[in-house]
Amino acid sequence: MTRNPNLPIQSTADPIRVSLVTRDPLLRTGITSLLAQAGPIDVVDDGTAEVALWDAGTGGDGAVDKLGELRTATVPTVAIVTDSTHVAAALAAGARGVVLRDAVGPGLHAALTAVRSGLTVIDTALAAGLVPAQVPMKPAKSHGELTERESQVVQLLSEGLSNKLIADRLGISDHTAKFHVNGVMVKLGASTRTEAVVEAMRRGLIRL
Repeated sequence: MTRNPNLPIQSTADPIRVSLVTRDPLLRTGITSLLAQAGPIDVVDDGTAEVALWDAGTGGDGAVDKLGELRTATVPTVAIVTDSTHVAAALAAGARGVVLRDAVGPGLHAALTAVRSGLTVIDTALAAGLVPAQVPMKPAKSHGELTERESQVVQLLSEGLSNKLIADRLGISDHTAKFHVNGVMVKLGASTRTEAVVEAMRRGLIRL
């Protein structure tokens, strides 16, 4: 990868001021210890941070709810997730980096440095899940504009909601929700829900 000379990437030797956002005091202690070993990182209050490290927790739907709170972040944020299905929700909420909880370690310093410099970083294992490696990438096919209902559905997909939760949110049946989800995937040329969300983000169809 070549570097754009106009991109102000800061030296990896410069300490990174990081705020740690987690509701678990034990986890805060553990991650603070990991950060101390990852490189020159200073854990600071929100007001002086350059980057936020946002813990999504380990609970399924609860993790998605926490990721929604990313929209309130005032600095570039790296989200820590436990499930690859949470990547789309994290990106849609505005995360500039997404890493797996199990992979948090020495590579975290590089991720925080890149995000501080304006780059977007996704853990290799998570990125592989966005577009299956064995499937050749093809130009996205457009099969028409999304209807108003389909636009609502893709927005809810970006929040990681299941068909049942989408149905509950929109006051429609599970069968109708599934029908609209399938319609969104067809129109966006996507084979998975995650691909549909990524393509919708690319087209600017999702409100951040």
